Amino acid sequence: MIEDYFILLFLLYCFDNFNKMTSTLIAAGIGLAVVGFTGRYILKRMPQLSQKMAEAYKNVPKLNSQTLANSKYYKGGFESKMTRREASLILDVSPTASKLKVKQQFKKIMSVNHPDRGGSPYIAAKINEAKDLLEK
Repeated sequence: MIEDYFILLFLLYCFDNFNKMTSTLIAAGIGLAVVGFTGRYILKRMPQLSQKMAEAYKNVPKLNSQTLANSKYYKGGFESKMTRREASLILDVSPTASKLKVKQQFKKIMSVNHPDRGGSPYIAAKINEAKDLLEK
């Protein structure tokens, strides 16, 4: 009687483990099927994707260190007569900035570019001219 009970428990244990193993195997099989179908889809689409990637690569602008270094600076020299736009670019303010903002930016920029601190007298003159024009 007790032996039958242990046999029954053993069979239940094996059946329970069998169910766990089968569910694990089924999940693994489904996972492999998904990977297989996805791989097949990608391989079928590969010629189209590679062609699109080649076209996209042709349209990407060429970047080099010189382009990246100069991209954040204004391209062009000073105009013969300073305009409000040029003055605002020099002081890094909007053309309609208040006198207080112009004065703050002037002090900030001039402290870095002052001739007594090794700055260029020409640049300092342009900064002064920009401040005078924007304060009018």
